[in-house]
Amino acid sequence: MKKIIEIKNLRKDFHVGEVTVHALRGVSFEIEEGEFVAIMGSSGSGKSTMLNIIGCLDKPTAGEYLLDEINMSNMTKNELALLRNRKLGFVFQSYNLLPRTTALENVELPLLYNNTIKAKERRQLAINALESVGLADRMHHMPNQLSGGQQQRVAIARSLVNDPVVILADEATGNLDTRTSYEIMALFQELNQKGKTIVFVTHEPDIARFTSSSIIFKDGHIIHQAKSIDKLEARQILMELPVENGYE
Repeated sequence: MKKIIEIKNLRKDFHVGEVTVHALRGVSFEIEEGEFVAIMGSSGSGKSTMLNIIGCLDKPTAGEYLLDEINMSNMTKNELALLRNRKLGFVFQSYNLLPRTTALENVELPLLYNNTIKAKERRQLAINALESVGLADRMHHMPNQLSGGQQQRVAIARSLVNDPVVILADEATGNLDTRTSYEIMALFQELNQKGKTIVFVTHEPDIARFTSSSIIFKDGHIIHQAKSIDKLEARQILMELPVENGYE
């Protein structure tokens, strides 16, 4: 199986005044194509620093990071920005949608930076992405006309539109109620079953149980890494939840 992410003896130090904070202390792991991995740990464990490096938003102090067999170590900021746009899709806790822009236009945004894609193709790719997350009938709605779950679906469509090699989700269910969280996890599971590689950062163990494996950080080290032996199916759990008034 092809390795999409290779992390080799990675270190990251931050200098705060005269104090050096060791956020990552020589971590190593691999993520293969088609995996659905949870990165877990409490605040200050190093998981957010790890996500920023995987997302090409920050560079390590030492060690190597290979994304889709490309070494990130010697990349310039512009090269990293280009790779981030072409190879990564991001989903955030707070959705990060432009408020005065329709769902369709929000999804088109990552393609605006790709001058090889013409406007007509860009629009069609965005429509396809919204259809794939079940929002064909909400394309022309503004974010404030959408529920939290629908806004997160728009964000997921935006992460898919450039056909990335990895989707990075950062606490993607953190602002959602239980039922909507399970709906979003069901969508991620469906995308994973279609072959998408997903790295899902969460501090919630019940959400991590929907992923296929987990990597747990503490004090800049990996303290546990394992395949899930009791993986849950979100769609199955949704069927078992009582129906309550007020849910869409």
